Amino acid sequence: MNINTKNLVSITDANQNFSKVARLVDENGSVIILKNNVPRYLVMEFSSAEEEQLAADEDVMSISKRLIEKNRQAYEVLAK
Repeated sequence: MNINTKNLVSITDANQNFSKVARLVDENGSVIILKNNVPRYLVMEFSSAEEEQLAADEDVMSISKRLIEKNRQAYEVLAK
């Protein structure tokens, strides 16, 4: 993940001015909230979170298919 320094907001600033955080998310897609100068929270659009989840599910499916192909003989023996 690439981090744009324009997307960094302190937790104090986020607490006092959440509309600024929401505006940055609308403009840039995500905002990282820092706590004690360490990235702690990620705020992103809900639709983007759903897309990320779908991508993770696709990765799991491709890994599963690869493992099934690699171990097909073992699965066939176990199926008997």
